[in-house]
Amino acid sequence: MKALTRASFIATLLLAAGTASAATCRDPAGFEKWLGDIQQEAVAQGISPEAVRQGLSGVTFDQSVIRKDRGQGVFKQSFQQFAGRMVSPARLKGGASMLKRHAATLARIEQRFGVPAPVLVAIWGLETDFGAVKGNLPVIRSVATLAYDCRRTDFFKAHLFDALRIVDRGDLTPAEMRGAWAGEMGQTQFMPSSYVKYAVDFDGDGRADLLRSPADVLASTANYLRGHGWVRGGSWEPGTPNFEAIRAWNKSQVYSQTIAFYATKLAGGDTSAFPSQ
Repeated sequence: MKALTRASFIATLLLAAGTASAATCRDPAGFEKWLGDIQQEAVAQGISPEAVRQGLSGVTFDQSVIRKDRGQGVFKQSFQQFAGRMVSPARLKGGASMLKRHAATLARIEQRFGVPAPVLVAIWGLETDFGAVKGNLPVIRSVATLAYDCRRTDFFKAHLFDALRIVDRGDLTPAEMRGAWAGEMGQTQFMPSSYVKYAVDFDGDGRADLLRSPADVLASTANYLRGHGWVRGGSWEPGTPNFEAIRAWNKSQVYSQTIAFYATKLAGGDTSAFPSQ
């Protein structure tokens, strides 16, 4: 089953609330001049001129990203419907396999960050089917397009600068930074600002690689949850502080419930299907 990132979760599992305009509120013809101003601002923020040049070279406005952004609507599926489809026997078996394969790493991660293995593996499975489906759109182009658009300019401008910081510190090259339409990347789909703040080099190779290193992916996800209030040793049922940390990962109540449900099934070794209703 194809995994759903947070961006594609919004884009493909949300039902349209009405016909939305696909047009940007700014003229695409002005994008190149705006990008020149961004280059100067990025350097003024302390990002190296070479990283800025590498990151923004050849970046163009992507109208398809605007169409995806405008196509969002209101989520209509119930928890039973969504979890019944997403927490499949195949994903449960895959999660159980990952728990065994990465047991030693997951134990070290829990010791350091306090987040249990089933929660991390549940997020990993739901976001990208354990790294199989990460998205293939250029992240810098996507966040630059959304930063130029006037709907959420400041939000995506911050992500654009942090995408350039990822290049500057040597974690990823611009060509490697590919992901979902809104800029999520890696095996658990980090936005650039979360990458900069929470990504961890857990395998000790000198860089935080959330594309290829399961150790870095899982540790960084644990670091994110800890940074959003995860309580060591606590449960993750709805109403607990740890469930709220999961909701910080994804604000959708249905998606967060599904992560918690999937994690509980993995913790109990239960690979039976969840009947959709």
